[in-house]
Amino acid sequence: MTSQTFRNSVLVGVQELGRAVSADGTRVLDVRWALGRSDGRELYLQSHIPGAVYVDLDTELAGHAGPGSGRHPLPDVAALQASARRWGIDDGDDVVVYDAGPSTSAARAWWLLRWAGIANVRILDGGFAAWTRSGRPVETGETSVEAGDVTLREGGQPTVDADGAARFAEAGRLVDARAAERFRGEVEPVDPKAGHIPGARNFPTSALLAEDGTFLADDELRSALIDHVGNGTDVGAVYCGSGVTAAHVIAGLNILGMEAALYPGSWSQWSNDSTRPVATGPESATGGHCE
Repeated sequence: MTSQTFRNSVLVGVQELGRAVSADGTRVLDVRWALGRSDGRELYLQSHIPGAVYVDLDTELAGHAGPGSGRHPLPDVAALQASARRWGIDDGDDVVVYDAGPSTSAARAWWLLRWAGIANVRILDGGFAAWTRSGRPVETGETSVEAGDVTLREGGQPTVDADGAARFAEAGRLVDARAAERFRGEVEPVDPKAGHIPGARNFPTSALLAEDGTFLADDELRSALIDHVGNGTDVGAVYCGSGVTAAHVIAGLNILGMEAALYPGSWSQWSNDSTRPVATGPESATGGHCE
């Protein structure tokens, strides 16, 4: 596959989506969500891409939260299938997901639907912000769709548990997708401990993006990866706070033709386990200062 083929398998641009929204077999999902906010549905009702169906990340793209599983554990595949059918997805449909921009919550939907066996899922590059900047039409209110018949099965994307994440960290192949200050342990707005998994390297989602919230061009994206992770480093797994923004980094790696596993429990699970070590400070060969 060429570099453009890799990119096109992950992202769709505004112009292409504009042509696709009127075509049969394309389902558009609105996944507007942000940490600490609960107004995604309200924003959707005010304005959304024509034909888009709203998807609630907390209740439809995640299972029941808990200290032992994290804030956004993977949902039961039967429950996800029921949701996907409510969204109107049929077997063989192309699916496009978007959020307000810069596509971090949309990436969760992208990754999860691929994990559940839907092959043709893409992220609207730049999200709803890119759509409205281009002057494209919008709709208000709820979109009514006929129930779909899609059949889902888990295992289409690789995952690791806490022990697996620890092994990748020991090998220098674990990436933390959170903001640098959270990685270093300077702030922690949600979880019980501040810091990171010892041995992890920090590659925050913001480093993947251009000023307009779209993904960087391939050469710039590769340079950002090298700057943060190291030249020639093979990323084995990615985590974040609760398994949402980690999917955004995995999307960036896929654009470059690279694969990586997701640690779904992420820091929200790790930091709730008193037996797990915690490192603070900048990354180093030993992962910073361990507690």
